[in-house]
Amino acid sequence: MRNMFTRRIALTVGALSCTALLAACGGNPPQAETGGKDSSAATGSGAKVTMDKALHDQLPAKVLKAGKLISVNNGSFPPYEIAGSDGHTLTGASADLSTALGQLLGVTIEHVTADGLPSELTGIKAGRYDFAVGPIGDFKERQGANDFVDWVREFVVFAVPKDNPKKITSLDTACGRKIAVMAGGSAEGVIKTQSQTCVKDGKPAVQVQSYKDQPSSILAVKSGRADAFFSSQAPLTYFVQQSKGELELSGTGQSNGFDTLYQGAVVPKNGELRDVLLKAFQKLMDDGTYGQIMKKWGLEDNELKQAGINLAKS
Repeated sequence: MRNMFTRRIALTVGALSCTALLAACGGNPPQAETGGKDSSAATGSGAKVTMDKALHDQLPAKVLKAGKLISVNNGSFPPYEIAGSDGHTLTGASADLSTALGQLLGVTIEHVTADGLPSELTGIKAGRYDFAVGPIGDFKERQGANDFVDWVREFVVFAVPKDNPKKITSLDTACGRKIAVMAGGSAEGVIKTQSQTCVKDGKPAVQVQSYKDQPSSILAVKSGRADAFFSSQAPLTYFVQQSKGELELSGTGQSNGFDTLYQGAVVPKNGELRDVLLKAFQKLMDDGTYGQIMKKWGLEDNELKQAGINLAKS
């Protein structure tokens, strides 16, 4: 996307390899802390965010007692979430935003990597984690079990080999093709519905390949096992940038089966943390910290002016 990505290639290749082979790397890495006393540089703002005592005091009692929030992530959603090459750290826009949130709320935010999106959502619902900073796709069917504090919007496109040999430019052109998706993600549901449409129209079904993380899906395309990867545009842009010409984007500027797609943090349904996070995100938007972090990672096109709860209508 921007020059900063090329500066991070060497650091991130090892991270993505480890994430793609999560089990071989020892499963969930130890927790990595953010929001510490000397972490102001990570926010991208150049200055430490000042604690808001009123927001701090609104945190759930167990959080105030522990002095920390545990945020779960999938570890493989760049440029938002990038698992460290040592298996112990998390970087990316979400990590930077977590640092700012921790400073604003006056608590430490610890990151734990779970094995896929379904594990993240069920873990939050079960109370094993306080929240996921995300961003995770907000959809009506997911709002029944959890609440979303939305802080970005997204688009869904295809990553294909250079010159797009299978000519995959839209959902209609995916019939009969091998399409990689994230298991449990919204794109998986859309591409499976498209497969049914293909058959109904007398065309070959989509050969859907579901993977637990982004790097595994990208590797499937690079190796020829999949013809395309159907996923969020922000991370796919990142992977295309790092592919050194092996991959390109396709299907941009289209709805591709989605209405306006909101993504955000996930919290327990009707929990105390929801409204505190909403106020905290909005304050970071209003004071410019959020915008500086998004710009740092080349995500200006994904910004929201106003954070919201459960913005998805479908």
